[in-house]
Amino acid sequence: MRRAGLLVIVFGLGTSLGLAQTTEDLVNDAADTNNVLTQSMGYDRKSYSPLDEINRSTIRRLVPIWSTSLMNNQGELAAPTVYDGVMYVINGSWTFAIDVDTGQQIWRTPVTLEAETRRSGFNRGAPTIYDGKLFRVTVDNHVLALDMETGEELWNQKFADAAEGYYATGAPVVANGVLISGMSGGESTTRGFLDGWDPDTGDKLWRRHTIPAPGEPGAETWPVDSNAWMFGGGPTWRSGAYDPELDLVYWGTGNAEPYDPRPRGALDSLYTSSVIAVRPATGEIACYFQYTPNDVYDVDGTDENVLADMEIDGSLRNVMIQANKNGFLYVLDRTDCSLIAANPYVYVNWATHIDPETGRPVLTDLYTRFLAGEEVDIWPSRGSNAVPIAFNPHTGLIYSTTWHVPRIQQLAPPREVVIGGSSTGVNNRFPAVEPGDLLGHIVAINPLTGEKKWEVPLTDFPSSAGMLATAGGLLFTGKATGEFIALDEDTGETVWQFQTGSSINATAITYTHDGRQYVSIASGLGGFLANRYAAGKVPTGGSMWTFALMPE
Repeated sequence: MRRAGLLVIVFGLGTSLGLAQTTEDLVNDAADTNNVLTQSMGYDRKSYSPLDEINRSTIRRLVPIWSTSLMNNQGELAAPTVYDGVMYVINGSWTFAIDVDTGQQIWRTPVTLEAETRRSGFNRGAPTIYDGKLFRVTVDNHVLALDMETGEELWNQKFADAAEGYYATGAPVVANGVLISGMSGGESTTRGFLDGWDPDTGDKLWRRHTIPAPGEPGAETWPVDSNAWMFGGGPTWRSGAYDPELDLVYWGTGNAEPYDPRPRGALDSLYTSSVIAVRPATGEIACYFQYTPNDVYDVDGTDENVLADMEIDGSLRNVMIQANKNGFLYVLDRTDCSLIAANPYVYVNWATHIDPETGRPVLTDLYTRFLAGEEVDIWPSRGSNAVPIAFNPHTGLIYSTTWHVPRIQQLAPPREVVIGGSSTGVNNRFPAVEPGDLLGHIVAINPLTGEKKWEVPLTDFPSSAGMLATAGGLLFTGKATGEFIALDEDTGETVWQFQTGSSINATAITYTHDGRQYVSIASGLGGFLANRYAAGKVPTGGSMWTFALMPE
């Protein structure tokens, strides 16, 4: 059972918290530079800002104006949100309201987990704010609402059981008045889903499973007379984008389970490793695209889809762009989920290319060698490490941190499946790292052609930080060793950096406060893969840093 007695600590610093946020506010978030109400600074998930006070000429004057402890050693993977001079921050231990002027806490609310919880908690995405409430998940499969003014809990709903392999890390999304949340656990005996909630009451409105039951559309991609679909994976552990004109939420799904394809009949296994476009009122799937049919590589499709309008062959197209973990950068038509372009953005050896007619990857012999029992090197293990990319609508380029690391994988001997236990059906490992090894890049790439404008190598440590692009000609990201950096958008050259004291595993935001441009970033080593490379080499400890220009 969940522990009772939630303690909210209120400091009462005199800051006036703003009025409730409306659907119109969320829709206009990308154009409102005073506030950051949604993940990636807009429903379109571009991670782009039109602000340019901080630019190539002024960046030398960028200095920290405050930092504050986030009282957490489990990792800071979430970006903050900002409304009316108050910053909201979440991690696995706390929810905070912070005064943007000073960095002082206004209130903090502890995360209270079920007593039997053993999994370490961390949170991706950002705090979700709407109508005076802050929404978040906790690792023990609860979604809850807090009062933005006081931090007091308003409602709390449990949506899955950890004993069955489920947990939660991804941020919910509010779309057309519905709160939509996902789940994690794609390496266990889970069946993926999205839930729709009434944000005012916490009442569940619908559940959309990502694995169809027999008789439902897509069930033909699972074996007949088998219960494989009941444990088929398809987790929804990242967050979606939303097009308010089409009234569609685009949400990526994770790998099929198990990786061993034989229990799944080596079939496509819909809707795993896909993007599904769902109607927020009902959860109905309007269209879908499967990036990796029969995903045996754990390459998922959970990364956010960036929504943009691009001129293609003389026509303006409504598109969505994803830097898929499978190593290909996709451009889809978001009105019907059809393929427009797909190009590799990292080294790929499991497929030669994506067939432009069918949208399916053309496989190399790696798949048959893997099925024959050979230990194989799969490139990439991930194209990027589950962090937001950025898209500048003026350059038409995508900016991303990427990985250059293989997964070494082999079929495992058969064993009994235990509900709630790991059920991948494979043994896998990653190669040892030697000093100076190339482990990734920061890249600027044309999503339609795959042409790279520039590529900056990363050695010794891969990056688990997201990207922020601005109209000042700058890109902001971070390193596992703690440096928060600014790059020249044209060349990739590092033009500024600041040591934050722990790893950067989150994504920066930028906004204006009292007419001044601020940039904020969370610092704190955490997350399974970031720890694999940096644990013991980089200090832990969460903090939030905010920067502005020093007067001339």
